[in-house]
Amino acid sequence: MTDNNPLPQSPNPLAAIIQPYVDRHELAGAVLLVADKENVLDLEVVGYADIKAQTPMRPDSLFWIASQSKPIAAAALMMLVDEGKVDVDAPVADYLPEYVDSWQIAEQDNEHQLLVRPSPSIAVHHLLTHTSGLPFSTSIEGPTRDMLPLHVTVRSYAATPLQSAPGSKYQYSNAGINTAARIVEVISGIPYETFLDERIFHPLGMKDSTFWLNDEQMERLAKCYRPTADGKDIEEHLLHQLHYPFNDRRRFAMPGGGLFSTASDCAVFCQMVLNGGIYSGNRYLSETAVSQMTTRHTDPTWQESYGFGWDIGDNTFGHSGAVSTNMEVNKNLGLITVFLVQQAGFPGDGGNCCQEFKQRAVDLYG
Repeated sequence: MTDNNPLPQSPNPLAAIIQPYVDRHELAGAVLLVADKENVLDLEVVGYADIKAQTPMRPDSLFWIASQSKPIAAAALMMLVDEGKVDVDAPVADYLPEYVDSWQIAEQDNEHQLLVRPSPSIAVHHLLTHTSGLPFSTSIEGPTRDMLPLHVTVRSYAATPLQSAPGSKYQYSNAGINTAARIVEVISGIPYETFLDERIFHPLGMKDSTFWLNDEQMERLAKCYRPTADGKDIEEHLLHQLHYPFNDRRRFAMPGGGLFSTASDCAVFCQMVLNGGIYSGNRYLSETAVSQMTTRHTDPTWQESYGFGWDIGDNTFGHSGAVSTNMEVNKNLGLITVFLVQQAGFPGDGGNCCQEFKQRAVDLYG
């Protein structure tokens, strides 16, 4: 970050607590939102969307939300479960024939690899809980993960031996979520991105949630930053998982982590889930589907606590993204927090900013 005059100290309570991180060059900027089931209680901004251009962050700034895409993918699949078209306990191979011939690594070293048939076979719920045994990704997805159509990447997953028996281990996997999204495509008969537009984004009014930014949205996109080599400042950073420019329609939808969105759009989605699948009087998901999504499914003895597409806490469910975005729902308080930044790591104490925002939100509105 180049030296600049800090923005005036915000009189707003959320921005005021995050402003020192900007002043210390630990954070470029952020959009901070707090909501309950029905209303946005607070929406504040702090810092810059573009430091070099001195462009202030704005309430409708756009961000790559990365893995915050995963709960949305889970919601899409659960809509088909509600319709009786998908069974979360059924084998994945029932919907995707390429998985009929799956193998699992039983043992391996530098000289050999022993494969066996997986037991049990991969079920749909394994995809949603990161317990399928699938890797995070496969080599054909490099150098970026958005230049191949979903049916091609999913075939590469199916051809790759599972790294563990389904259900036996938690292993965070974009491949699993992408496979779940492919089931959405096959069963609905339309592209995954079209399903999201028609069943989630347009009905909910999430007008800025997309895999491809238009020209106007590109102007609102916050730049990404990372710590400098000496750890004393921040500098611009490219989003290496994605192909530039983000309005290039040669790119493909990446369900496990490809969405761009705004704080307001993320809040709407969280409100729908917090309301048991209802938003503005319209039902999108059954209460049963929401309960399945937001209940822990991973083994209680494991450190990782995950539902269907959501990280599960004692009284919360939420998800973060690769460049530090976060949305969280406190079920006991009926409170939603959305923290949108674009930062691949923080110098100094910058990594505390999200938790400090959440605590301040609870103190003020909980």
